[in-house]
Amino acid sequence: MEAAEVVAGLPTRVLASDREVTRLGESVFRTGTVSEEYVKATCTVLARMADLYRSLDVVGVRAVATSAIRDTRNQREFLARASEAAGSPVEIISGREEARLIHLGVQSNWPQPDKRVLIIDIGGGSAEIIASDRGHLIEAYSKPLGAVRLRESFLKDDPPGGRQLHQMREYIQAKLDTAVKRLGHTGWDRVIATSATASAVASAVARTPRSKRDEVDRLRVSTSQVRKLYARISEMGIAGRRKVTGIGPRRAEIIVPGVAVLLEFLQEFHLPAFYYSRAGVRDGIIADLAARNVGAELSRLNRDQRREVEDLGRRYGVSMEHSRKVADLSNLLFGALQPLHLLPPACGKMLEAAAFLLDVGHYVSSVSHHKHSYYVVSNSDMAGFTDRERFLIAALCRYHRKSLPNAIHGIYQALSVEERRMLLLMIPILRLAYNLNRSRDHRIRGVDCRLRDGEVILQVRSNSDIDLEQWAAERAGEVFQQIYDRPISVVKSKE
Repeated sequence: MEAAEVVAGLPTRVLASDREVTRLGESVFRTGTVSEEYVKATCTVLARMADLYRSLDVVGVRAVATSAIRDTRNQREFLARASEAAGSPVEIISGREEARLIHLGVQSNWPQPDKRVLIIDIGGGSAEIIASDRGHLIEAYSKPLGAVRLRESFLKDDPPGGRQLHQMREYIQAKLDTAVKRLGHTGWDRVIATSATASAVASAVARTPRSKRDEVDRLRVSTSQVRKLYARISEMGIAGRRKVTGIGPRRAEIIVPGVAVLLEFLQEFHLPAFYYSRAGVRDGIIADLAARNVGAELSRLNRDQRREVEDLGRRYGVSMEHSRKVADLSNLLFGALQPLHLLPPACGKMLEAAAFLLDVGHYVSSVSHHKHSYYVVSNSDMAGFTDRERFLIAALCRYHRKSLPNAIHGIYQALSVEERRMLLLMIPILRLAYNLNRSRDHRIRGVDCRLRDGEVILQVRSNSDIDLEQWAAERAGEVFQQIYDRPISVVKSKE
């Protein structure tokens, strides 16, 4: 299990990580089903992990099962019980999807934008071989070469006999043959191995204890070092393998077949070495959830809230076409500027609501309409919003133009310290959104944000003349700099 905070423009921050081996594959590869013992053990672990991630108030969860559950006959029972324990639906992913997530995890942790990269991940039931060109996955193979599967199929003795090792190596070579022929021996700029097997090999070569295995991340390990390690551990019994620094007591049970796969992979592809990466499926899932913008819906009005503010706006003669555009722009800006304001998602909803309602004051008078907007919104019955949310939305309407909040303003005094902070950080965003539709011709199609040398650069996408919008946004930029202590510029980029 891994939980992380992902903010655009900033490195991913791991909040919690947990790992426990329950060896689902042992019974599957032996009998064809996950035994009751392993189901119970796995569900106990999942329940503990679920308690941990729930305490972090995460906005998105994905739980996946791989090779062993792809093969088991009691899939339906296992998935039902595991989903209940994990507090989230557990899905079985294909070998290709597993490979895609591994590739995404490696690229998100250690980008390879200008290299042709070959990746291998050796799990318990399968091994994924992935070819990547300049950060893009071009080919992937999932082979039944997991360490647990091979041990159950070939290694009946401990230490294993020569005939058993020979049969296993021939099987590995046969399964690698297709990938080797398709991908070829040459042209790879870097070879990366992930998973616990690769971690154990890198740790054993570097004589690094398992407790410090993160220190071997990105370590280069030569094929000759892997060959020597394999020759050494394949002659040992379990007691001897457990004493090898870096391998660990549980990994020692399946390290021989795991290293055998890695060695044959390196030899069959004629590779001189590999680099170990600690990234894997978990990192790929987190990167994938972020890329899909999971959790973004928390910063958008739900259907009932949107209907409520639109109905209120229509009641006071607001142009829905204009207010919808300002609402869309405010949400785009809220997301683009997340690395700066770090506001909770709920603030995005309040910004969107204010964008729909900031002009309702024109119904009373065009003179100081922002003050009338505050009065109307603060005294309206808005279903779907708490009283504090309604009050903050009204305050945003009040300060979407003219003066900023002042300590002598009764509106501002009525807010808590945290509400004042949120209000101040949201005001420049709302003003920028409003001014980016100054012509009311909806010329802006999209907004991207870049931070460069302390300056914020808004790149707006449009195929029209946006001189008026740029002028208006730059005026709002004065307030932005006052509150965020950063200059902001607006530049046009064609769609």
